Amino acid sequence: MKFPALLSIALTSLSLATAADPDTILATRGELLLSEDFATPVAVAKVEKGKPWTTGWRLKPGKWEFTDGALTGSEVAADKHGAVARHPLPFQDAVIQYDVRLDGARITTLSINDQKEHVCRVLINAKGFSAQKDDHDHDGPDKVKGFGKVDLPIAAGEWKTVVLEIVGEKMVAHIDGKTVSGTDPLLGTEKANLGFTVAGESASVRNLRVWKATAK
Repeated sequence: MKFPALLSIALTSLSLATAADPDTILATRGELLLSEDFATPVAVAKVEKGKPWTTGWRLKPGKWEFTDGALTGSEVAADKHGAVARHPLPFQDAVIQYDVRLDGARITTLSINDQKEHVCRVLINAKGFSAQKDDHDHDGPDKVKGFGKVDLPIAAGEWKTVVLEIVGEKMVAHIDGKTVSGTDPLLGTEKANLGFTVAGESASVRNLRVWKATAK
């Protein structure tokens, strides 16, 4: 009877979570939607005007390099914008996990968008981290909605594991067991892509994993 063994392999391949992964709070990890360790250069998107962007990383603006087993981004003054690395990924509820290292950046974020605009983000600097629902219309009535800040000194060159869980209209971000959480209807929308931003010089990311999530 090989069916139990095959079923075990199939279930394991859905999550690829390990005992070393931080415990989740809102969600249970399910199907693995995206995995990038950034140890080697990734596929870069070739986006043609008028055609949908469905695969690959957009590594602009800013300067992006693959160094020391990670993706490192730095702001370029001439761009007049922070560095941005972004990947298309349709999802609703998810657990997003990655390692981050500050190498002089003023701030770096994990940013989630829908097809229209920004949805939410986790913001990390040398003093700690925060989370927010983003402004979804820029010139309209919508405004940023902060969910709080956590004091957590992060030394330059120190790796930290970041976990963001989004389930329905709720989100919780955690690092080293410290959490920031919030609720807003915008969080329940269908997401279209995710990415990292860097302001200043510089920040690195590695071991990105995105799992489809179900509520605990």
